[in-house]
Amino acid sequence: MTRSDQQNKSLHKYCEMLANAFNEAGLDMRKVLKPGVHIPWNKNSVKQHIWKPVQEAMLEKHSTTRLSRDEVSKVYEVLNRHTAEKFGIHVQFPSREQD
Repeated sequence: MTRSDQQNKSLHKYCEMLANAFNEAGLDMRKVLKPGVHIPWNKNSVKQHIWKPVQEAMLEKHSTTRLSRDEVSKVYEVLNRHTAEKFGIHVQFPSREQD
């Protein structure tokens, strides 16, 4: 079963929330990915530079539209563990209650 519209919204909301958490912690893209230029995070940069590379490595799927509900959860769990361990940042995956 592919992801639901609500899960799609949650995925994009998570990317936005993680971008804000990185920015608030002073962890711009230079600190996390590339040295040299201060580049603030946004929802799309999180999706392209963080979510999708992990998704592709784990699942060999290039599009988020091809993910099942379980696969979204699996990618989130890996990313959340990584950002918590490496940067001390935990962002809860959005739910309907948070909208």
